[in-house]
Amino acid sequence: MKGSPASHWAFLTNHTHVLVVLNRTPEARIRDLATEIGITERAVQRILADLIAEGFLEVHKSGRRNDYKIVRSKRLRHPLEAKVRIGDFLNTIAG
Repeated sequence: MKGSPASHWAFLTNHTHVLVVLNRTPEARIRDLATEIGITERAVQRILADLIAEGFLEVHKSGRRNDYKIVRSKRLRHPLEAKVRIGDFLNTIAG
């Protein structure tokens, strides 16, 4: 509609954005994720904690760094998408 304020919503959540970036750049640091997604480092930390708690990510210490591995066999959470594995979804998004 002409003259209406720009809409600032997106189809994918920031949780999904974290997975998309980690899928593309597995060595990404929290700072890198925050910058690319456009959220705070603290928000990225909360999202990573959520994804680890729900089994979508595994975390491994590498010196002072954390390395995150996506559990590609994990299925999406919502009943409408429960048949879709996160790995297949990320492959689709990556094109």
